[in-house]
Amino acid sequence: MTSIPTPFDAVWPTVDAIPGWLTHEQAGVLHDAALAAGPGARVVEIGSHLGRSTVTLATALPEGAVLTAVDPFGPDWRYGLEDTEARCREHLASAGVAHRVDLRVATGREVLAGWHEPVAVVYVDGKHDYLSVVADLRWERHLVPLGRLLVHDAYSSLGVTLGLLRVLLTTSRLRYVGRTGSLAVLEHARPTLRDRARAVVPLPWFLRNLVVKVLLRLRLAALARRLGHDGPDDPF
Repeated sequence: MTSIPTPFDAVWPTVDAIPGWLTHEQAGVLHDAALAAGPGARVVEIGSHLGRSTVTLATALPEGAVLTAVDPFGPDWRYGLEDTEARCREHLASAGVAHRVDLRVATGREVLAGWHEPVAVVYVDGKHDYLSVVADLRWERHLVPLGRLLVHDAYSSLGVTLGLLRVLLTTSRLRYVGRTGSLAVLEHARPTLRDRARAVVPLPWFLRNLVVKVLLRLRLAALARRLGHDGPDDPF
């Protein structure tokens, strides 16, 4: 079957009905990145959960492009349940994109070990500990020139932020482009000193997010609201 990209405004109601933490603005960034990948491109997602970002990416794929979605779907992870994989597959089928998705039940590290194809876009939203993030960011070795690597929960999760900064401040192959909330956009290109400096600019926002998380866990939502946070969920 051929892949015909669906306009973002048309697909958002379907995406928004799938539980998850991807905002409308962040989903728009993912959709645009997949759409710009080009015909026949390969897009990789690390961390599918229930398919919110998976459907976003898959509906934007150009002609002949394929999304490889990677998730171990383990019930032992913080948000994993016994039926997570089944629910993800149901959401892909309901959205009419199952035929565009190469769904692999594995970790990003396991799939990366045997990967040999060039990739236009990588979206990372897997485990949030430092070592897992650094390992998932190694997918950059397969990015095409100027390919995009997008990281969710950047500057809102301690492990993700530390892993991201470790890579951005030392690599010669990724440059920081910007962020939409906690979604950081990187590009496969040689970074300048200004690019490296810009990667640390969001740190005050990151520290504010850590304080908000502590307040929410202490059930001090009123104080969190004074910091500009609205709602019961962590900032993302």
